[in-house]
Amino acid sequence: MKQGLDLLVRHGKPEDTLPSIAKAVNAHTVYAHKETCSEEVLVERLVRKRLEQVVIPHPQGGASNQKKPRNPKLQLIWGATLYHIDDLPFSVDNLPDVYTQFRKAVESKSAVRNCNKLPLVLGPPPNSGLDEIGGWGTVPTLESLGLSVTKSEKGMHFVGGESAALGRVHEYFWKKDQLKVYKETRNGMMGPDYSTKFSPWLASGSLSPRYICEEVKRYEKQRVANDSTYWVLFELIWRDYFRFISSKYGNSIFHLGGPRNVVSQWSQDQALFESWRDGRTGYPLIDANMKELLATGFMSNRGRQIVCSFLVRDMGIDWRMGAEWFETCLLDYDPASNYGNWTYGAGVGNDPREDRYFSIPKQAKTYDPDGEYVAYWLLELRSLAKERRNFPGASYIKQVVPLKFDGGHQKRDQQFNRQRRPGNMYRRQK
Repeated sequence: MKQGLDLLVRHGKPEDTLPSIAKAVNAHTVYAHKETCSEEVLVERLVRKRLEQVVIPHPQGGASNQKKPRNPKLQLIWGATLYHIDDLPFSVDNLPDVYTQFRKAVESKSAVRNCNKLPLVLGPPPNSGLDEIGGWGTVPTLESLGLSVTKSEKGMHFVGGESAALGRVHEYFWKKDQLKVYKETRNGMMGPDYSTKFSPWLASGSLSPRYICEEVKRYEKQRVANDSTYWVLFELIWRDYFRFISSKYGNSIFHLGGPRNVVSQWSQDQALFESWRDGRTGYPLIDANMKELLATGFMSNRGRQIVCSFLVRDMGIDWRMGAEWFETCLLDYDPASNYGNWTYGAGVGNDPREDRYFSIPKQAKTYDPDGEYVAYWLLELRSLAKERRNFPGASYIKQVVPLKFDGGHQKRDQQFNRQRRPGNMYRRQK
């Protein structure tokens, strides 16, 4: 608004809403970020098709004998990634299937583009047409959408929008000076500052990975450059990799066997799945993470790996059921990152070396040694001695399945004989 525009708020499907706006204001072009996954690409096609049915007048002063109707165009622009797709040292079809190869190639042969400077003035807004479609509209409240606020005293309070996103970058990097220790703290599970927490803003488009990169480089010049500062960029490149993989492999990232079409039998036991979903497995570390996800829409990176491993390794449940629950809950959901990470966690991703088993006892001892995290989310454990909170025995609900390995060591799982019952195919809606 300070730069002469406003935010037009509408509730509806893009293919219905955007053409009506284009018609009302005589827009000749609709701009949007290019997407890569099937449901989002379908929306792009529907918007383009519906825009072709909109007729707008020719500009004043144009040739008067122009009889061909004029339709708004949909112009899609590549965004959302650190490295632009046009700057990759290979075509998407020839993208390396192993992350390390991808990372080394882009780091040595590609450059991250600079952020664009915002124009001082963006207006003026359309001077007519908006009234007939209901004016500018207002941002809805959570309550008007049938939702309510859940406050977590020791978690991150996420607020939407670019101002909050830029505020978080400034707070984490400059005010609290957390960037220099990111690699040491990123496997934490309690509190707002063990990791950057940038992901919800990245997923919604409120924050550019290129801006984060510029701030990291500035921090490295003004304060310190170390493994932690590099590791933020390392994780952003992972995010890029999954986005490009989704473009290369299409819907196979949603299929049971993943991009490599791994053949395996999986269970779709609904009762077992619901015990995982609702945080009733009898394993405090799993249950606490699942309750945090449901209450806040967020879960630590370490937690995501642990609950994924438990669902697919210890329970033998179809990994897509877990991925769809994450899709339902996560504030930072985007299809490429979510399903990309789940294919890796389930051992059906591109790189079989990522196929790991996470031992619950070992993870608990390493990342929640005093049981602080599990006691925060599971009130019934607070009265127990700290060393018993992750191992409460009869003081907690019964464990729904035994662990495949409980010796406290992570093990590679290529030879793991999964005991699964085949069920009906569980598909992501196309």
